[in-house]
Amino acid sequence: MSERGPTGTISLWPKTLFGRIALILFGGLAAAHVLTFGLLLYDRAQAVSAMMVAYLARDMASSIAILDRVPAGERETWLPRIDRKNYHYRLGPPPADALPASAAAQRVAATIARELGPGIPVTAMATPDATDPLDFELALKLGDGTPLTLQLNAPDAGVSAWVVGALALQLAILGLFTWIAVRIATQPLARLADAANQLKPHAPAPLLPETGPQEVRGAASAFNAMQRRIADHIAERVRILAAISHDLQSPITRMRLRTDLLDDLALRQKLQNDLTAMQTLIEQGIDLARSAAPTPEALAPTDVQALLESLVYDYTDSGRQVSLRGHIDGPVVTAPHALRRIIVNLTDNALKFGEDVEIVVERDVRGYVSIVVKDRGPGIPDAELEAVLAPFHRIEVSRSRETGGAGLGLAIASQLAITLSGELRLTNRDGGGLAARLTLPAAA
Repeated sequence: MSERGPTGTISLWPKTLFGRIALILFGGLAAAHVLTFGLLLYDRAQAVSAMMVAYLARDMASSIAILDRVPAGERETWLPRIDRKNYHYRLGPPPADALPASAAAQRVAATIARELGPGIPVTAMATPDATDPLDFELALKLGDGTPLTLQLNAPDAGVSAWVVGALALQLAILGLFTWIAVRIATQPLARLADAANQLKPHAPAPLLPETGPQEVRGAASAFNAMQRRIADHIAERVRILAAISHDLQSPITRMRLRTDLLDDLALRQKLQNDLTAMQTLIEQGIDLARSAAPTPEALAPTDVQALLESLVYDYTDSGRQVSLRGHIDGPVVTAPHALRRIIVNLTDNALKFGEDVEIVVERDVRGYVSIVVKDRGPGIPDAELEAVLAPFHRIEVSRSRETGGAGLGLAIASQLAITLSGELRLTNRDGGGLAARLTLPAAA
């Protein structure tokens, strides 16, 4: 594939490593092959030229001997018999204004003169309108002094069709083996890239097969070891977060009981409010730890349409306005409780910061299911759309738990989406508001 250079021009330099190595390797081998083929043709042409000159000299000696012995009146009828493909005889001298022949023609004439002997002078003259140095005429004289002119044309040095076909076949074979060699060399890199793309923080990825050449086995082994270390690190982080969140519940419960013994009602209420906020944060921390681990919930065919309709009914019964638009047929293989948790988190977030909350569901041509939770509210600054999916990130500058929350709702939803092989994206709507799009494959 070609690509555009920095000045906007089209570059023939391939984008892929496969294309670059194949181009360099095939170009070098093809150039060496064509050069060798050309040198062989040149050497063959030189040998054929030397043999042709020697044959020409011997044939001319025989032809002149025949004309010397034929009566002068019959010589004209003999000329077609002794003509050849590239040279022809005629009685008479060359044109008076003929120019001297080229150096190559002079060398041919000298060879012929040596074969004919000193008794027959040979003079090389240029042929009028000649386009090749080997197009020339030789002026000779027969034994009785009759002038004789030999017109020579350069031999056809063209390459036959089968030679061109053989060269094309050789280049095709060369290209095929170049493709095979480069594919063998670059295929491990492609597998490594695929494995790296499948490597997700919260979902196990298949290990690379440790087969092939020594270098490939070493790279696969190192990648698998790195993958195991990453998985162990994430699991350790999840365990620490879960342990801390779980162990904090006991002292908070004790503190709550002790506040009940306080006589100052105002102070008691403030402390209980703080403890309630801490309890909520701890519960969300536990939820975050659970969502960061691969979901233990069994996958099952789920009626997503019925799940969304039941959620909308629950919100409506509780007095909150949430509508559903769109319809999908057929089940989706997923974890229903994790999916419900994602939709609830997104809907609660939309109700908290916006209004006119709407859930839109659709299925595309690939079979992927999209669930979009829309609201009309302040939205999120474009620079924060990715950051709000990180744990404990809140846009609310006041850091108020009542308005800003703990910053874990969207993070939990995002991590649960990853465990379902899905993706969660946030975008601002035209006219104000936020759209949270959850995309799920037909089978998680």
